[in-house]
Amino acid sequence: MNELLLTIEDFKRNLFEYKEKYILLDLRDGEQYMYGHIPNAINCRADILNMALDNIQSGDIDKVLSNVKLEKNKKIIIYSDSNKDSSILGEKLYELGFDVKVIKDGYVSWILYKMEQEVKDDESDKNAEVELSIRKKFHKKIFSKFAKAIKTYELLKPNDKVMVCISGGKDSMLMAKLFQELKRHDRFPFELEFVVMDPGYNNANRKVIELNAKLLDIPIKIFDTPIFDTVVDIEKSPCYLCARMRRGYLYSYAQKLGCNKIALGHHYDDVIETILMGMLYGAQIQTMMPKLHSTNFEGLELIRPLYLVREEDIIKWREYNELYFLQCACKFTDETSSLMGNSLKESSSKRKEVKNLIKELKKVNPYVEGNIFKSVENVNLSTIIAYKTNGHKYSFLDSYDEK
Repeated sequence: MNELLLTIEDFKRNLFEYKEKYILLDLRDGEQYMYGHIPNAINCRADILNMALDNIQSGDIDKVLSNVKLEKNKKIIIYSDSNKDSSILGEKLYELGFDVKVIKDGYVSWILYKMEQEVKDDESDKNAEVELSIRKKFHKKIFSKFAKAIKTYELLKPNDKVMVCISGGKDSMLMAKLFQELKRHDRFPFELEFVVMDPGYNNANRKVIELNAKLLDIPIKIFDTPIFDTVVDIEKSPCYLCARMRRGYLYSYAQKLGCNKIALGHHYDDVIETILMGMLYGAQIQTMMPKLHSTNFEGLELIRPLYLVREEDIIKWREYNELYFLQCACKFTDETSSLMGNSLKESSSKRKEVKNLIKELKKVNPYVEGNIFKSVENVNLSTIIAYKTNGHKYSFLDSYDEK
C-alpha cells in the first residue's frame, strides 16, 4: 500500500496544476464535500465507488467507469477522511489496472498544507482581516445576532468568567472571535478562557486546531482526556457516551479555571433541527435551551451565544475569509471504514434527515424555519394533552372539570 501513497506536498508540487492529466476523487459524503474539498476534486462517495468496482468485471466496463467518473488513460488520485476507505479502494483500483495514488492523511493534509502557507506568509495578517469582516461585512448577520442572543436570554452578566469551548470547527472558532470582539466593546467587565478539550485527536487534527488558533490570535488552553480510548470498544451508541464524558470533563475543567459559565457553539439551525428530531424520533416537544444550570456542578451554567445565528451565514463568513476548519475530528472517522457498515454514522444520520426535510419544506413555505423556532415560544398549555415540568406529569384532565 505504501507505494500508492502520495503526500500532499508532492501532489501540489508535481500534479496539482496539470488537472488534465488526472482525476481527483473525494470519497467523502456530499455534506463533507460541500463543507470543503481540494480544488478540482469530484465527489464520488466511497460506497458508490466500491460498488462500481465490484461490478466492473460483470458489467459494461465503459458504462461503469463513466458512472463513477473514471478514465483508464488518466491517473486516479483519491482521498477521504477515512484512511481505511482510501486504502481499500486504492488497492482495488490498482488491482484493476488503474494508475492510482492515495493522498496520505486525506483532506486534513490539504487543510494543514494551506494553513502552513498562511502562517509562513508574513505579509498576510489573516486575523486582522477576519476581525474586520466581523465588524463590517458580517456585523448585521452575525455579530448583531450574537449580541442580541446575549441580551435577550441574559447569557452574560458583569464579572462572569466564561470558558469558551473550542472543538476546531467553524462554529466554535467564530464564537471565540465574537467573544473577543464583544470584549473590546468593554460594556461591562467579564473574563474569557478559550479552551480546547482533546479527547484523543490524531496529530493532524490537533495541529489544524492549533494553527487556526495561531492564525486567529485565540489564546487557547488545551487539556487532554482519554475519552476516545475509553469508548473505542463500545459497539452501541459510542457517540452518546462520548458526548456525556465530554460534558463532564468540560465542567470539571471549568471549575478548575474558576469559571462560572461554559459557552458552546450551537447555532440557530441546530436548535430547529433538535425541535423536529424530538418530535419525529423522540415523541416529545422540546428544544435546545439557550442556557442551562448544571445539575451536577453547582454554580456552573451552560450558554449558547450563537443561538440566533444562521449556519449559512457562518459558512459565508468562513468562505469569505478563506478559512479551513475541521468538520469532524472524531478519531473513529479515520479508523473506521464506511464500506463495512459504520454504526457511528447512525447518530448523525437522523440529524441529516431532518436537515434535508427542512430544506424540502422550505421550498413550499419559505418561513418554515422561523415557524419551527417560534413554535416552542408559543406553546399554549390549554391545548396540550399532557406536559411535564420538574419531573411531574400533568394532564389536561387535571383541571378539565374546573372550567
